[in-house]
Amino acid sequence: MTENVWTRWPSREALGRNGVTGPRLLLTWSIRLLVLGMLLWSAFSRSDVGPWDALAGAAGVLLAGLVSWGFFRTTYAHRLVPSLALMGVLLGIAVAAQATGFRGPALVIWCGCGVSSLERLPLAAALPVASVALTSYSAFNNDVWLTTAAAVAGMALAGYVMRLDAEARGNAQRLLVQERAARAAEAESAALAERARIAREIHDVLAHSLSAQMVHLEAARLLLERGADRQQVLERVVAARGMARDGLSETRQALSALRGDLSPLEDFLTEVVGRTDGAEVTVTGECRPLPVEASQAVRRVAQEAMTNVRKHAPGAEVQVRLDYSDHEVTLRVRDSGGRPGELAGSGGGYGLLGMRERAELLGGSLDAGPDEEGFTVTLKVPV
Repeated sequence: MTENVWTRWPSREALGRNGVTGPRLLLTWSIRLLVLGMLLWSAFSRSDVGPWDALAGAAGVLLAGLVSWGFFRTTYAHRLVPSLALMGVLLGIAVAAQATGFRGPALVIWCGCGVSSLERLPLAAALPVASVALTSYSAFNNDVWLTTAAAVAGMALAGYVMRLDAEARGNAQRLLVQERAARAAEAESAALAERARIAREIHDVLAHSLSAQMVHLEAARLLLERGADRQQVLERVVAARGMARDGLSETRQALSALRGDLSPLEDFLTEVVGRTDGAEVTVTGECRPLPVEASQAVRRVAQEAMTNVRKHAPGAEVQVRLDYSDHEVTLRVRDSGGRPGELAGSGGGYGLLGMRERAELLGGSLDAGPDEEGFTVTLKVPV
């Protein structure tokens, strides 16, 4: 054993009553009351004991009970000096009881001191106290030496077993507290993750839709200031209205995603690609439902990639390919290049940085860059 084992107190969980079942607590109190009754009976039952002697014996028993209660409290607080002092008082009461002829209560107190010290004190202090108490019991016990030795060994073993049992109960209590704390932290983490997901969805929808509307409305304002004809201004207003309508549709889709009610991914891609001339969708692999986060990542990346095509390469041919494999889903959006659009310099929208962040949060990756003809965006998400 290491020095720490000898000087370590039993934990407060082990010395307390938390985790003790009802039947076990009832048994413990029944034994205590039985011992108290035996002590009181031995104080009053002797015929050679006068009324004052019996009263003094009963007072001694009650004092021993009060000191024992104090010993339990100080050991629970891990206060060594008061605990040893109270144990000394108990041993002194036992000696006084033996000296005045109350041999039965003295033997019981010695036994109780030996067992309780082994159960509740650090071993370095418990062994000397138990040795003194059990040696006193052996010296004044009238049984044959073999019976006395067996009783002393049994009480020492009982005290140590009670110590081990209390420590096991204390460890179980600490593990239960840690498990509850871990569950609370997990629930808090899940709530924060859900809030972050909602924030990303709201940001994606609003940043994608409102920035495009602002570009069209700003263009309409400039046209009005320059005295442009009514048709040019009307085109800008109509375009802004279309962006607002698309934003409302995307908001509804985001709310559906938050509720876990999503349209099939293939249908969504067909709808998004259908807004752009010269674009087609190809799906390979076995189609299957994806986790909400993975499905939303594919949808947002496809949506942003098509928006970039309309802004930066209008009129280009676009190939959208969705590939289901065993452990991941891959989305590839490739355009053939085209002339820069009027919104090419707007800088609004979700952007490649946001797309890459969404992919990395899921343990995936996003590659985007020019190829031989145009521009290619490739998303890989584990599922």
